[in-house]
Amino acid sequence: MLQVSGLSVNYGHARALVDVSLHVNAGEVVAVVGRNGAGKTTLLRALTGLVKPRAGEVMLNGMPITCLPAHKIVGMGVSHVPQGRQVFGDQTVEDNLTLGAYMTVRKSPKRVKELIEREYERFPRLKERRSQHAGTLSGGEQQMLAMSRALMSEPKLLVLDEPSMGLSPLFVKHIFDTIMELKKAGTTILIVEQLALAALSISDRSYVLQMGSVCLEGESSTLLEDDKVLKMYLGAS
Repeated sequence: MLQVSGLSVNYGHARALVDVSLHVNAGEVVAVVGRNGAGKTTLLRALTGLVKPRAGEVMLNGMPITCLPAHKIVGMGVSHVPQGRQVFGDQTVEDNLTLGAYMTVRKSPKRVKELIEREYERFPRLKERRSQHAGTLSGGEQQMLAMSRALMSEPKLLVLDEPSMGLSPLFVKHIFDTIMELKKAGTTILIVEQLALAALSISDRSYVLQMGSVCLEGESSTLLEDDKVLKMYLGAS
């Protein structure tokens, strides 16, 4: 589904990504892990049109998307849940969900209502707070909302950036349980996550970034069993 070849990104003279190549097959959950500053968030921003690469190519289902603006990439079936959630704080929960389906709302308002109800079933707490401003929600509730807003566009590929960031252990479990449910339903997911062990445990394959480059890749189950890999590259004990 997603093919990334030789992707490089600079911020001024600083190199954030250097010749990164990876792929995500339909129905897979693929994790990108690594220490802080390894380039994980920059990678996702480059894939979804928020950062312009210096070099390389990104293909989605055989179509080049490297230089497309973010809204065009969304229209091709990629939804990005950004780091820090970035919900519209002065809008209600339901307004945020409706905005997630902005490409559908004019064509089929009925479908948008169906999608909203689907997300309320996924996260009943959002239904309880449907008229509440998103900025007043807890961090965990905002993460639920950010995920549901992304799913409102019915993406072919869901891109998650640090979904556990700043959450309590209870909410982290809830979010990762939801990712597993999406995986079982056949959703294709690319996830960047600082909690390396959690990311490896729910993914099929993983890539390890170090200083902007892929230093290791393989089946997640194999990487989980390698103590040297966990200590050297992921900071896990």
